[in-house]
Amino acid sequence: MAPPNFPQTPTLGDTHSGIPSYLLPKANNAKGLIYDGKTAPDFVPLTRGLAVPQGISKASFLSAVHHLKALLGTENVELNDTEIKNGWYMEHPNTHDMMPLLHTEEFLASAVVYPGSVQDVQLTVKWANKHLIPLHPISIGRNLGYGGAAPRVRGSVTLDLGRRMNKILDINAEDYTCLVEPGVTFYALYEELQRRGLGDKMWIDTPDLGGGSVIGNTLDRGVGYTPYGDHWAMHSGLEVVLPGPEANLVRTGMGGLDGGNTWQVFPYGFGPSSDGIFSQSNFGIVTKMGMALMPNPGGYESFMYTFPRESDLAPLIDIIRPLRISNILENVAQLRHGLQTLSVKGHPRTKFYKGSGPVPENVWRKELQDTATGECAWVYYGMSYGPAHIRKYKLDVIHSEFLRIPGAKKIDPSTLPADEYFWSRDRIASGTPDFEELLWVNWMPNGAHIAFSPVSPIRGPDATKLYELAKKRHDEAGIDLMPAFCVGLREMHLIVEIVFDSEDEGMRARAEKCLRDMIDDAAALGYGEYRTHLALMDQVAGTYNWNDGALMKMNNTLKDALDPNGILAPGRCGIWPARYRNRGWELKGGEKSTEGDGVAPLPCVTKI
Repeated sequence: MAPPNFPQTPTLGDTHSGIPSYLLPKANNAKGLIYDGKTAPDFVPLTRGLAVPQGISKASFLSAVHHLKALLGTENVELNDTEIKNGWYMEHPNTHDMMPLLHTEEFLASAVVYPGSVQDVQLTVKWANKHLIPLHPISIGRNLGYGGAAPRVRGSVTLDLGRRMNKILDINAEDYTCLVEPGVTFYALYEELQRRGLGDKMWIDTPDLGGGSVIGNTLDRGVGYTPYGDHWAMHSGLEVVLPGPEANLVRTGMGGLDGGNTWQVFPYGFGPSSDGIFSQSNFGIVTKMGMALMPNPGGYESFMYTFPRESDLAPLIDIIRPLRISNILENVAQLRHGLQTLSVKGHPRTKFYKGSGPVPENVWRKELQDTATGECAWVYYGMSYGPAHIRKYKLDVIHSEFLRIPGAKKIDPSTLPADEYFWSRDRIASGTPDFEELLWVNWMPNGAHIAFSPVSPIRGPDATKLYELAKKRHDEAGIDLMPAFCVGLREMHLIVEIVFDSEDEGMRARAEKCLRDMIDDAAALGYGEYRTHLALMDQVAGTYNWNDGALMKMNNTLKDALDPNGILAPGRCGIWPARYRNRGWELKGGEKSTEGDGVAPLPCVTKI
């Protein structure tokens, strides 16, 4: 439990980004565990001062900020020129990455703006075009492991949409849909369903942690763990402020029909479907989004199996594939390595092993013997949905198939204590946000993490190749390997979380090299990342290089057409506007600075 002198973790009653009251004890406990291993200060003075964006003088920038304060109100514009606050998950920064892979001041905002309406967003976009200042929009800023709230271009102005644009605009209990603004978290949406008495009728689909924005997670194509786990597939209708000088406002799909009433129930509309260009891009600022909600299936039952050998991976994946495609395995379930199952207990690595290099297999196996899971190499967490007789049919099939792996064991949930991680997966897979997942970051002091996230077919040989390349690179880097396979309908994501000490420069460098090596290794075998940390976006984008990089050429064309002044999130997902392009901004590894050779001179841009 957090010491008494810690500030109380904010709840949803205090702020849009707070924790539900039912999770407050867990949040305070997690905070205490983090601070037990933390040596980094909460507040860090800026050694380089105000991060003025390239292409503008400090005096001109400050004059522009004064202009923005006049437009939106002084209280809604903050300079970031003295110190930064690192905080933690529930009290995270909106100016930088609290889990930095490079130096904290490399990916740093110059100021933060808090729009209170779509009109405020449009005013800010027009202001940015007038002064040629880069904007970095965030919804909540908790995309930890992928860069958090940090802008790719140092000196960008953070457009924090969440603080004042956080309304649940509609919940339709007949259509099972909702319409939300950027500041609505999974926690907040869940709590609103309960408040309206709809919690027994419909579910949300939540990621491992529920503090992220529903819009932000969906736009980054994040996933959850019910049958509605593909969040992008579940959205319907976007409202978007375009980044050009006019800051035009558009609605996609059926929202393009003036007076239309099917915006949240049919995502396509008429003509080209444009929604996709606003996911994982810098082509527009999403201010509203529709989302499908899941009907209560009439019952559910979680289950867990363990498998003894690392070599069980390939045959197990081949068993999982037909079960998943046929929806016998119904949710985006997880197959986790034994070491990650140990790390999620929340203890520091030194509790189990004090040596250098990866924790030896015999050590983590021995430690697992004393857990409710028992000694194993892999753990499968799943859930079956529907009335009892329907669940029994599916669970019998799963049991018969999984026991084809010699030594496979089904764990009886009645034998598991209330604080066993299994119950966290049970809550998440039944649409109830939780707070357990953060605990494995305590594995290292000043715990930070980045993720290797390739996508592959659901095939044993593919799983083996990815696991072996990850193990090779982790061994070289002296880093513990903690993989989890998240299985979709016809693909699977391998999520490898690299946990490192954010205060250890050498370990940060080893973590970066390990991740960069894995990205190249995977691409050489035909596997691409589905998202990545902002420091690695150029490298990942470069792996999508078929036909002389035709995809990026198309992205550049769209960028230049929609954002002629290049003001919106330059560099996001490797997409650079004309002002920055081919001027050394791309990061490929080993750079000491994230900044390139300035920006193109003013005659190359469109002013207003």
